[in-house]
Parts: sequence; C-alpha cells; structure tokens
Amino acid sequence: MIPQEKSEGVTRGLREAFGVPEAEDILMIKGLAASLVFRIVVRGSPFLLKISMRTNDPGRHYSCMKAAAEAGLAPRVWYASIEDRVSIEDFVEARPLPAADALIRLPRTLRALHALQPFPGVPDPINTSCMFLLNKGAGLDGFLEKFRASDILPKSESDELFARYAQLAAAYSRHDGNMVSSHNDLFKPDNILFDGHRVWLVDWEAAFRNDRYADLAVAANLVVTNDDEERVYLQEYFGAPPDEYQLARFFLMQQVAHLFYTMAFLSIGSLGKPIDWSEPVPEFGDLQRRIWAGEIDLTDNHTKIVYGRVHWERFLQNTRQARYNEALKIVSAEVGRRGADAS
Repeated sequence: MIPQEKSEGVTRGLREAFGVPEAEDILMIKGLAASLVFRIVVRGSPFLLKISMRTNDPGRHYSCMKAAAEAGLAPRVWYASIEDRVSIEDFVEARPLPAADALIRLPRTLRALHALQPFPGVPDPINTSCMFLLNKGAGLDGFLEKFRASDILPKSESDELFARYAQLAAAYSRHDGNMVSSHNDLFKPDNILFDGHRVWLVDWEAAFRNDRYADLAVAANLVVTNDDEERVYLQEYFGAPPDEYQLARFFLMQQVAHLFYTMAFLSIGSLGKPIDWSEPVPEFGDLQRRIWAGEIDLTDNHTKIVYGRVHWERFLQNTRQARYNEALKIVSAEVGRRGADAS
C-alpha cells in the first residue's frame, strides 16, 4: 500500500513521532498523483499520514501547515520531513457542518488565519488561487493565450470574457494591507472539516501570502446565497458591518473567482474536445449546495465541465448587474486615492 521507496521514510516518521516501527492499521483515503493519504492507527488512536509525490520542495507547505496547527486552525502536526516528504497529523473525524453555521464559523476561521504571521509569498508562476489571474507574468500570459486559442467558448462570449477580465484587472490592484497568510484552496469543502465543535482547515500545499479577499470570496461561494447572508458573513470576518469599499472589493474578487474556475475547469475537463453547450446545467446556488453537502465529486471530466459552465453563467449574470459597474468605480477610486496619497 505504501510505495517501497517511501517505506523507510514512513518508518522513520513513526519512530520519531510515536516510537513505533509501524502502524497497527492503515487505510488509504486518497491516492492521487500529487499525494497519497492514509488513515493510520497508532496505539489505538487515529492519525493522518500523507506522502507527497510532488517533485517540488515541500518546505513552504510544511511551514504554513505547522503555523496553522500551532494557532489551532489545522490538526496537530506530529511529524513533517522535507527530505522524506512525509507528514503525520491528527485525524479529524468529520461531521456535517450546516451551511447556516458555516456562514458564521468560516469567516471567523479565516479572520484567525489571516491574522497569522505572514506566510511566504507566491511560490510558482502558476498556482491554484484565483488571484493568479491578477498577478502579471509569463505564467499568466501563457495561460490566457492558451485559453483564447482553445476556442472553448463561442467567439462572442470569449470576447466578452476577455473584455470583462481587462476591466477587473485594471480596477483590482494588489494592496499590501490585504496581503495576508492564506489557504488558497477552499473552493472544495474537503479542505474544511468540522468535528462537531470547531472548524479545521486541511491540505496546505497551496498556502502562501495572498489577497485576503481570495479566501473570503472562494469560501463564500460555498455557503453565501444572498445579499443578507453576504453581509452577515463579512461582518463576522471584519468584526463590524462591511463598508462600501469592502463590499465592492469582495464582489469583484467573487467575479475573479468565477472567471478563474470557468477557465481552469473548462480547459481541464474538455481535454481539447468541443463542449456541448446545449446541455442544461444546474443553477449556481444549487450546485454549490450539493458540493457543500458532499453530493458532487469534481474528479471526472464531465463534472468539471459542468462546474466551469456554472461559474461562467454566474459570472455573466453578475457582471451584467448595476452592482458590477458600481463596484468597479468604488475600487478604482480607492486605488486612485491611495496612489495619490502615496505620492
């Protein structure tokens, strides 16, 4: 079950963490190209064993995970070896978290996370955060050129996508006051666990210092269904009713997230083949409710296409609202004011 080339590293971890050469029981939970994840039992207690199969240095991943664990936001880390790419953590027996409770618990958890000492910065030219679309560089240029050349969207919609993208990129600038320690992979609820008492964030491979609104917007997509809930969610995060600028910046980041998941999931799911645009897709809120409830698995390509299309429909709906243009004005004006103050 454990690859032969990793067995020595796992044994080393078990000896250092618990003083035993092997686990009493082991069950594979997840086996992907990026990592192998197991539930193990040692001295009668369950733990999570993860073996990274990536080729990059896991140092950033482990340092962020340990910082979150020390703050009580991630399960306790018993062992983490950069050399062996093996980590052992407490195992969380997850229970359902009602969306109404998540509306309160999630933003409070994110507020605590974002208050930690700053994580390292962006690790790679390409990453899993929706802020990737706003970080200029060769990686982004290549991604955009590839998507445009793929002809995944009908031409008229592709033209609108890039026109709206240009608006967002021009209005939404990076501001150091919003760059905080971030998880960056909260679009799927698998990384948000509830044990009946508290929320735990897991899988920290994508963690780095990022715009606070990226985590906020992506997590909100799972549990926020209307304007009233949005205000409750943001008030729990900021500790006060959100002001005009906070609402506008949050709304624009939501559109960046919709755009990012549209492009990423349509590209991955289609595998270069034409998409059947006549096939009906669910409404955004219904899809997110089912994802939050664990009823939808995003691993198969057809579901990826549906997920990308639903985000695209939501993006079109939102960017054609008066709130979109108003948010562009508010954020652009604030960015301009801060630039004038700095000079």
